[in-house]
Amino acid sequence: MDVYKLVYDFAAKAGSLEGYVYPKGLDVKYLSPWTDHLVELYRSLPPEVKDKIQSECNETLGRTIQSLLPVLGEDHEVIKKLKSLVKGKLPSSPDDFPHNRK
Repeated sequence: MDVYKLVYDFAAKAGSLEGYVYPKGLDVKYLSPWTDHLVELYRSLPPEVKDKIQSECNETLGRTIQSLLPVLGEDHEVIKKLKSLVKGKLPSSPDDFPHNRK
């Protein structure tokens, strides 16, 4: 598969997951397959592509994790899978966007 399509597909799914889980009511039955697909897409990316998008991935998926932690808890399989895609420190909250930092 074309690397640009892989990057777009991964980013679109990661961003939509972040929006879906942003603090509000959510249906958790969709999270496991969604997360499995996201992990599969991430792993299919070439290392040099991951290197270039990792900081944005850390932020998007980190905010997603912060949204899900109060609902699922630290030991939930979805949290563990998402954390496997984040390298480094998680954002402080679901609202921790770069433009909000001082």
